[in-house]
Amino acid sequence: MPLIFEISQTDGNYTAKMQSPTQSKIFLPMDTAVVEDGVITMTLAAYKISYTGKIQEEKIMGTFTQGGGSGEMNLEKKAYVEKKVNRPQEPKAPFPYAVEEVVFENPNAANIKLAGTLTLPKNVKNPPVAIMISGSGPQDRNEELLNHKPFLVIADHLTKNGIAVLRYDDRGVAQSEGTQKDATSADFATDVEAAMAYLKTRTDVNTKQIGLIGHSEGGLIAPIVIANNPDEVAFFVSLAGTGVRGKEVLLPQMRKSIEFQGGPKEDVDFEMAMMQKIFDKIVASPSATNEEVQAGIVTIVQKTAMNAPESLKSTYTDTYVADLSKQFGGAWFRYFLSYDPSANLEKVTIPVLALNGSLDYQVIPEVNFPGMKSAFAKANNNDVTLTILPGLNHLFQNATTGSGAEYAIIEETFDPATLDLIAGWINDRF
Repeated sequence: MPLIFEISQTDGNYTAKMQSPTQSKIFLPMDTAVVEDGVITMTLAAYKISYTGKIQEEKIMGTFTQGGGSGEMNLEKKAYVEKKVNRPQEPKAPFPYAVEEVVFENPNAANIKLAGTLTLPKNVKNPPVAIMISGSGPQDRNEELLNHKPFLVIADHLTKNGIAVLRYDDRGVAQSEGTQKDATSADFATDVEAAMAYLKTRTDVNTKQIGLIGHSEGGLIAPIVIANNPDEVAFFVSLAGTGVRGKEVLLPQMRKSIEFQGGPKEDVDFEMAMMQKIFDKIVASPSATNEEVQAGIVTIVQKTAMNAPESLKSTYTDTYVADLSKQFGGAWFRYFLSYDPSANLEKVTIPVLALNGSLDYQVIPEVNFPGMKSAFAKANNNDVTLTILPGLNHLFQNATTGSGAEYAIIEETFDPATLDLIAGWINDRF
């Protein structure tokens, strides 16, 4: 995974910014950039990143640290040239099906216009149709991440197998209007409802067979839509969707992430204990303002940091604490951490296919599947398939460890057998 540092000097003072080009086009300003005796040190507190290297002509030989993990990283002074990555599954035109660019409005969000793509199989009259619901964060209609386009790959496969697919840019992303600021999963559910309303105006799909396919947070959003519209959704495919309250999803995810980085057990345990306090505070403060919650997070971190292991004490700078409080004290995180999906999952009586990769560290199946299974049982839903797919990660790639660091270097975008499983499951029912 390449990293780019742009380092500048003005009146003897250094500044720097960093970009991870395969993850984002945005440059992040470093908090510090200090050069002394031929050694440069840079820090980015919000991501627990530091770099120290010795300047040797046109290179800097040094060590990169993030969280509890570190390793050798040497910088070379040159322009970054983006490497063409191989994504063999990405479909290319011409397509053996109809492709239509569409726009629809959400009357529950100031009539923002959402832009998307509808793919329609040829020679199939009024096919069933699936709406794709993306995971957390701003996503385009292809759910593009690290040069992978999983929603494009899924839509292509399903449409070739007789199933129409609508996928759209999230609000505030690409060609869609609106903003992600202060929006929660409940708000995004209204975008899905707008997509459903649009499909009902079509005469070339079966409006009685509209289904939802949600990935990650999308698997949380879909049951909200189903519960609010019990007679309007025909099927639900959950791809790494959650089955327990958000704080129960996030804590084991964070622990696993730090462990992947090689963090010492003492550091991991300390950080998780602190995050538990923060999450408990957030969940216990539903009526507080964001500013009040953020102030509470700052107090917790400042008090807890006094007893931090020596290896972590330098991490808890004022900038880091402020960034952490804004991140977890914002509307989306507060909703996610507090929301218990069981109430809506218990209202899902339509056919359900719930899939998780055995190596998924973001939505860990052993944590989430029991909650889903219990909820569907309470719903008396007799058409539920819950399957843990061996060797697959959160993106449903065949992986080695499941770590997020593998996402970009794996050429496969989405496991072909799982694509067949999804298409076959839908076609068996419609």
